Parts: sequence; C-alpha cells; structure tokens
Amino acid sequence: MPKTKADKLQATRNDLGANVREASVGVLNATLADAMDLTNGVRMAHWTVRGPHFAALHALFETFYDQLGEATDDLAERVVQLGGAPDGTTQRIGEKSRLAPYPAGLRDGMEHVKALADRYAALAATVRAGIGSTDEAGDADTADLLTGLSRTLDKALWMLEAHLG
Repeated sequence: MPKTKADKLQATRNDLGANVREASVGVLNATLADAMDLTNGVRMAHWTVRGPHFAALHALFETFYDQLGEATDDLAERVVQLGGAPDGTTQRIGEKSRLAPYPAGLRDGMEHVKALADRYAALAATVRAGIGSTDEAGDADTADLLTGLSRTLDKALWMLEAHLG
C-alpha cells in the first residue's frame, strides 16, 4: 500500500531512528483504535446496564471509561511525539479495531461484564505483543507506556472476572 502524506513521519528532534519511530507509531495507532473501540463498548455498557447490580456496575464502567480515556490520550500524544499522526477518527476506529464488535442489544449487567471481559483480555494480549515489538525495535519509552496500559487492563479484567465468580 502506498504511503500517504498522513503516513509520513514529521520531522522531530527525537533521537530515535525513523525505522524505530515508524514501528512504534504503527503499534501505537493499532492500540489506539482498539482502546477507543473498547472505550465505546464500556460507554455502551455504562449507558444501558440493567439488573440487580446496576449501581455497582454503572459506577465501575464509568471508572473504566475514564481510565481508557486517559490511556487513549497518552497513546495519541506518544504518536505525535514520534512524528506520527494519531489515527483516531470514528471511521478509522471502525475499520482498524481488532476487537470483536460490541453487541448492541445487551442490557443485563452480567452479560455486559462477560462481553467487556472478552474485549479487555483481547486488548491486553495485543498490548503485550506491542510491548515486545516496541522494545525489540529500540523504543523503551513506548514499551513502558504500553506496560502501564497492560497493568491497567489486567486490573480491570480482574475486576470484571471477579463479578463472574
């Protein structure tokens, strides 16, 4: 696929080589799409959850999308720091997300928990792969950023799984 103007790295004084920055921008933009897709799924759960655990889940889901909002901001800003352009439009997220589509008709709290647990686990796995890729490429800072995200995802997954027994 030919490179577009948006795909080219911008000049920066960052001392990482262009190949390293290009590799990291690719990992970061893929992770950004997945994290934004997960954020939207969590928001759907927050807005539509019903059932005996409504209050606790409604509040938990709000905490989760706040965490994801901070994480997506960090991912996008790291892309820019490396001379890239964040690929976070709604249209691109729909095209690029590697997560399974969030079921639109869910209402039951535990069904939301199961759906979110699956997606948190999937994102955690790709984030861990991204840690390895960016570390191997020579970008310890991006690997560190992804490591922090991995910890956040694992903690949320643990909380979701605790609701499932």
